[in-house]
Amino acid sequence: MKNNEQKPDFLFDKVNYKILLIGIVVIALGFILMSGGGSDNPKVFSEDIFSFRRIRLAPTIVLIGFGIIIFSIFKKNKS
Repeated sequence: MKNNEQKPDFLFDKVNYKILLIGIVVIALGFILMSGGGSDNPKVFSEDIFSFRRIRLAPTIVLIGFGIIIFSIFKKNKS
């Protein structure tokens, strides 16, 4: 039996993974907000596709999510 066994070192800390997961959820929320707005009949144009939610809000939320992920990657460990 070896007493010198080391537990594997992970690249990130537990906090980094939590922040990364939050970023992924925020990106998914942005894509969910972006979906829809189409018309059931392809010959009828629907103005819903140009709503504030799909043009401004959803892409902003996706970019915020990517910013959160980048922050989680660059956050230093305390140890």
